[in-house]
Amino acid sequence: MAGSVGTVKAASRSSPKRSGGMDPPLSLARPTVFDLQKTAELEKFLVEMGLYEGEEQSAKREEVLREIDGIVKDWVKRLTSQKGFSEQIVEKANAVLFTFGSYRLGVHGPGADIDILCVGPSYVKREEDFFVTLHDILAQMIEVTELQPVPDAHVPVMKFKFHGMAIDLLYASVSLSVIPPDFNISEGSVLCGLDEATVRSLNGCRVADRILRLVPNAENFRTTLRCLKYWAERRGVYSNVTGFLGGVNWAILVARICQLYPNAVPSMLVSRFFRVFTQWQWPNPVMLCAIENDDLGFSVWDPRKNIRDRLHVMPIITPGYPCMNSSYNVSTNTLRVIMEQFKIGNKICQEIDLNKASWAVLFEPLNFFEAYTKYLVVDIVADDDDDLRLWKGWVESRLRQLTLKIERDTKGMLQCHPYPCEYANPSVQCAHCSFFMGLSRKEGVKIHGQKFDIRGTVDEFMHEIGMYTLWKSGMDLAVTHVRKKQIPYYVFEQGYKKPCPPMHANQQEQSDRNETEDGTPTVSLDGQLKRKRDFDGAGHSESCKSVKRSSVSSGYEESPPDSGNIVSPILCEDPVKSVSSALRNGVQNSPLHGDVNLESANCSNSPHGSEESAASGTSCAAMKTGGMIDETAGPESSVPCVINGTVQTMAVYTPIKCVAEKDEPKFEGIDSLANSNCAESLEDADTLAGNVLSENMHSSGNGAI
Repeated sequence: MAGSVGTVKAASRSSPKRSGGMDPPLSLARPTVFDLQKTAELEKFLVEMGLYEGEEQSAKREEVLREIDGIVKDWVKRLTSQKGFSEQIVEKANAVLFTFGSYRLGVHGPGADIDILCVGPSYVKREEDFFVTLHDILAQMIEVTELQPVPDAHVPVMKFKFHGMAIDLLYASVSLSVIPPDFNISEGSVLCGLDEATVRSLNGCRVADRILRLVPNAENFRTTLRCLKYWAERRGVYSNVTGFLGGVNWAILVARICQLYPNAVPSMLVSRFFRVFTQWQWPNPVMLCAIENDDLGFSVWDPRKNIRDRLHVMPIITPGYPCMNSSYNVSTNTLRVIMEQFKIGNKICQEIDLNKASWAVLFEPLNFFEAYTKYLVVDIVADDDDDLRLWKGWVESRLRQLTLKIERDTKGMLQCHPYPCEYANPSVQCAHCSFFMGLSRKEGVKIHGQKFDIRGTVDEFMHEIGMYTLWKSGMDLAVTHVRKKQIPYYVFEQGYKKPCPPMHANQQEQSDRNETEDGTPTVSLDGQLKRKRDFDGAGHSESCKSVKRSSVSSGYEESPPDSGNIVSPILCEDPVKSVSSALRNGVQNSPLHGDVNLESANCSNSPHGSEESAASGTSCAAMKTGGMIDETAGPESSVPCVINGTVQTMAVYTPIKCVAEKDEPKFEGIDSLANSNCAESLEDADTLAGNVLSENMHSSGNGAI
């Protein structure tokens, strides 16, 4: 049975006969000697980077799966007996485990988690049995650590570590009283009578199996996917939760290229991947097969009938019923970043094809902290690691909304680039982490003196964060603005910035002008291909303004390791208390940072706000915020500001108006596809998909793909 425990890889198909996609292959060309040589070099590079798991680790994974399989089988038998079923039924009671994700596709690396789906009988329920009874069983086992149930997720999951190995365990109760050992999860009848949450849980396995059946050569697909996942991680575009692309998205994109070039080897497929998707005309969808429909009533992706589907900017459609857009989290801003990285990858692959560059150049990390002059920093703190894991998970899941809100409230003029990596100051002994977002004006738009006010945007974000139902004392958050010079040292790979030659006077003047006038990045993403890290003057960052003093990501002095680490004494004493206490010091206005004015609000110590603020209809969320001012918006006006429940008046500039109401549904439409109701079939999938490549892409220079 494909996908069940112990079955990881599908058999390779060495002689592809069809593309499996919506249209015929673009090329049936076979590899040349040069292509085979480049493939060997690529595979050697991937091995040297440690992307393949050793035999010992693989054996440990199989043992972990066997133990978990035994645990869930015993759990189902125990429940069957407790629910009063006959001994005969108890004897037949069974549960079956299926793997999906990177492990099922055979592209997992050392330390990767295992995605597991447990399929159980109809009388074993997710809410009361899986998330209560099984949870309690796991909680009592010494092999299990970091147990975290997430029942309210889009796909309900139980996260934990088993013998130190990360596990994501899902549960699906199907319409059978007895689950046969050879249960076939790919059959359409499996979905009969199920709710949408269960269907989403099943779809992970169903999609993985379908992808492996649709690619012409599974081994070439695996090598190419492993390569591009590593590239995406290095370039900061691998993160579904942040609004970029996750594992299933990359798998479908790579599978589509394999269909278009069925005889190509991995080196050719990587090059064609960037060539094709650099020219792809989004939002034309990427599909591996025609969109299927059934009479089961589940909604399928159909922008002709579903308004929300029309608003998806980068649709990547899952194969098999019910077909869904797996990349609905992608926004206009993150799509822009993805496409920029595709162009860089395409340029490097062209050089590799001409033997002018090595594969190592393609995988150089993104110099994110040199790409922008201004950043938003989201600092997260908690009392201990367990609380931080819960609190961080909630905040991280909402960061995508912050980028969407900034995009909405500035009419797309202020671009926000969220970086999916988290950072922590190794010198601070507390549970904390930080996320960074690069800020820049929209390219080609330079209005002298224009400022952006996003204080209201951040306040709205804070209000949503404050709705966390599992909030505990000590969970705090700070959203602040910093310049590039104030980026803390520990975010860099070497732990400090490298020195660079001093600037000429007119170069320094131009650099200052770039930072203070237009707010655009001083280093283009293309320029990172040839540049090393910048160095700010004598190698030290400026200290933050007083309003920033309580943030975990304060601008520490940057020094090489042998100079020691200089850390804010406030953070060393009690960073949790310092973040909260700074919020109780009243409103402060700091001098303008170029086009940014920082301001801290005096809120209650709880993310849910004080009783007074709740009474006035606001939730301060006990979090520090940074705002940006629009100097071109007009004369000053007075607006109320709630401070500890007391309405005061402060002079601020009128903020930029939000987008018109007719545009607001665009941002509401990036929610779950499960909310749409569509049971009708696609009458003309070929026309909808626009999968004729000549219509989907810009024509290249020589007209060839």
